[in-house]
Amino acid sequence: MIAHLKTGLKAVAIALSLATPAPMAAETLADALISAYRHSGLLEQQRALLRAADEDVAVAISALRPTLNYALSETWKNTRPLPGDSLTLSASLTAQLVLYDFGRTDLRVKLARENVLATREMLVSAEQKVLLRAVSAFLDMRSAAEKAALQTSNVRLLTEELRAARDRFEVGEITQTDVSLAEARLAGARAAEAAANGELIAAREEYKAAIGHYPGTLSPPPTPPVTVKTLEEARALALSRHPDMLSAQRNVTIAELNVELALAAMKPTLSASASATVSQPHGGTATYANQVGVTLSGPLYQGGRLSALYRRAQAQRDAARAALHVTAGGIEQGVSNAWAGLAVAAAAMEAHQRQIRATTVALRATREEHELGSRTMLDVLNAEQTLLDARASAISTQSDQYLAVYRLLSAMGLLTADYLNLGIATYDPEAYYAAVKDAPLIEVSPQGKRLDAVLEALGRDR
Repeated sequence: MIAHLKTGLKAVAIALSLATPAPMAAETLADALISAYRHSGLLEQQRALLRAADEDVAVAISALRPTLNYALSETWKNTRPLPGDSLTLSASLTAQLVLYDFGRTDLRVKLARENVLATREMLVSAEQKVLLRAVSAFLDMRSAAEKAALQTSNVRLLTEELRAARDRFEVGEITQTDVSLAEARLAGARAAEAAANGELIAAREEYKAAIGHYPGTLSPPPTPPVTVKTLEEARALALSRHPDMLSAQRNVTIAELNVELALAAMKPTLSASASATVSQPHGGTATYANQVGVTLSGPLYQGGRLSALYRRAQAQRDAARAALHVTAGGIEQGVSNAWAGLAVAAAAMEAHQRQIRATTVALRATREEHELGSRTMLDVLNAEQTLLDARASAISTQSDQYLAVYRLLSAMGLLTADYLNLGIATYDPEAYYAAVKDAPLIEVSPQGKRLDAVLEALGRDR
């Protein structure tokens, strides 16, 4: 398998060295990937979800701080027979602070941060899907265009052969059967051309959906980056780098924190409170009331609810651990499948190249023998069809060979804009998190001003 992989990469390099230079205006694979990265709705959605998870950290941290609330009221009271109507104005200010809750608030902060890290890995996973789809769309578009051109060329060739067959029939060199065979083969070629053009239209629409615009002239893809030499090395790299694996590991940590939080929920809470109230009756004397207190509160009996929540958290932790093993197995399988696909594509490409060379020689000989009368028109048509099929298969296989390399990169968790070195400014998940992690006050704190700058860079209002 490794030998096939090396052979395939060598074949890719040779094909690139022999490719005709594309026009300067031609779109490269890197251009397509950049466009897909910049215009992906899926990435925008995932980035917004990540920012929402960042705000959960701010929400959790706010529980560690005191809360201040105010109340203003105006009360009208009517009594009979006396004292009659009265109007009272009052204002109050209340402060509350959790002094000790056996670590529940700290656990919620840790949970929120772990969720942020897990969501970041989901963003990387979405990025890989977007870029792999873009690669597939780019290669499919080139393949569809080449196949359509091949079928069009075949129609022209068979049209000329049919004209020649009719001329030879007129002078009695061949029979009507030969002419009918040429007509039938031309009709089949036109049907194949129509099908190829339909595939080309579908490829154009997929290109627009994946990359954000319709394709123009496309350059040959560059030599794909391969960083591993053995399947074992690829598996090890995938288990340490793949975003799905890292996300599953975060989910285990989240589940374990939820178990601790469910246990801590059975314990009491110590909190402090203070309030100041002033009341002013209409035409009377203002009264003041100040109050400071400490409260210890906790559950005594909840009907078994807290115990059930604790057991549920334990079951979810066990499920997360099992899901981690499932994810690891799936990643290893994905790497193995991608590795095998690359080896198969390399071997198939080598076989198709040999087939094209042999079929070209056979077609030339068949035509010469037909001129001498030892071969029939059907033999010539069959030889031409065999060569056409070989060339069409080679086009598909070459596309599959390129795509197999990028599928391997995706299976290893390396198909990202940074790893591909696309040369663009990528989304920085740390920027928004750093601006909101301390729960800043908008337009008041320095952190709030930094958040304003981040939001402005994102092009969004508060």
